[in-house]
Formats: sequence, structure tokens, C-alpha cells
Amino acid sequence: MANHNELGKKGEQLAVNFLLKNDYKIVAQNYIYQKAEVDIIAQKADVLAVVEVKTRSSIDFGNPQDFLKQKQIQRIIKAVDVFIMTNNLDVEVRFDIIAIVKKGEDYSIEHLKNAFYHF
Repeated sequence: MANHNELGKKGEQLAVNFLLKNDYKIVAQNYIYQKAEVDIIAQKADVLAVVEVKTRSSIDFGNPQDFLKQKQIQRIIKAVDVFIMTNNLDVEVRFDIIAIVKKGEDYSIEHLKNAFYHF
């Protein structure tokens, strides 16, 4: 497996652990609909948090969240609409980014809530 794939998988696991530690329930991981993949769908109370995980080995070329493109956001929103309808959910939906940067052997984790509103 390529290093960037391993880093991405590690980042997703760190994000899941972070969410669980902060009282979220993981509803789905790597949910795929058409060309979209939603990294994590988690719930806390009556809020469904749709989480895109962005992991980088450094910030030399920008922050992890800077690598989310408008087209990807549109695909994620469409996929989540289908997920909500398919599962007949009645919840508030929030789109978040968990940005992770590897720093030596450690990782910094930043949870950006309502992140899609900044695009």
C-alpha cells in the first residue's frame, strides 16, 4: 500500500477514535454512493455529523482542509441526502472536516464543525 494510503487510513482511524472519545456514535464509515465516498457519518444527540477526514504529513503545501474541492462537497451532500432518505432519518445534518497533520510520531487533530459553509 502506498504511504499516502496508509496515512489516510491512519487518519480515518484517529478521527473515529477522536469522535468516540467526544461522545459521538459512529453510524457509518466509507459510505459510497455513485462517485462519492463519505468518510464518517456520526451522531451525537439529534445531530448527524458528516465528517470528511483530511490527513497530511505536513502543512508545507497548505492545511489539510484546503484540499477539499467544491465538486467533492457536492458529491458528499448528494450521497448524504440518499443516506438520510434510505435510512428514514429525522436529524439535523452538519458537515464537518477533521484535519489531521502528522508531526514526527504524533498527530494534531482539528475538528472543524460546519466546515462546508466556508467554501
